[in-house]
Amino acid sequence: MSIWKNEEELYKIAKEELFVALVGDVLDKLDFQHQFLPAALKPLNERFVVIGRAMPVLEADVFAESVDNTRNPLMSKPFGLMFEALDSLEKNEVYICSGASPAYALWGGLMSTRAIRLGAAGAVVNGYSRDTNEILSLNFPTFSIGTYAQDQGPRGKVIDYGVPIELGGIRINPGDLIYGDRDGVVVVPAIAIEEVFSKAIEKSRGEKLVKKALEAGMSTVEAFRKYGIM
Repeated sequence: MSIWKNEEELYKIAKEELFVALVGDVLDKLDFQHQFLPAALKPLNERFVVIGRAMPVLEADVFAESVDNTRNPLMSKPFGLMFEALDSLEKNEVYICSGASPAYALWGGLMSTRAIRLGAAGAVVNGYSRDTNEILSLNFPTFSIGTYAQDQGPRGKVIDYGVPIELGGIRINPGDLIYGDRDGVVVVPAIAIEEVFSKAIEKSRGEKLVKKALEAGMSTVEAFRKYGIM
């Protein structure tokens, strides 16, 4: 039986009691040892926490906003399927995008405004974000490799969404759980969510006992022997 009644309650517990490093430790113990996205991905505000189901977006570089006499209809469509991808976001989903070179911004202020209206949980992009002041004022959890104003318009297009992608060599499937804070972003496979977070919550609550024991003077050797946590 789950510790939480529904995913909303799980997200609340995660934000109040857990942190990404702890969940990563649990993934390691369960032999999911390659689930962290690249360390360069950072929140625009160090206090941002993102947690929600993945809505993967596939981006590709182009060299003109619109191309005539093309064999691919997307090449004559500005931004490709970006608007459709954004509009498809559901409550508590994370817009997570990969496939582009780091030459332009993949996320911005107006996109954040629309995502908030749809109840999305955040955005994680394997590239830059822009409109930083606007995103910060909106308080929308956004993770990127940095900020850079150059637009994707003539440089990139979304070519698909709601499909498996890879980011830094890590596979991300629709419905996987994305969890990120200032220390990194981890992907929890959909099939492992209940086990991972049950063990993470148990570990977190156990660590509080260890902390009290250490504060009372117990040695780290003794604490680890007694609690199996450190």
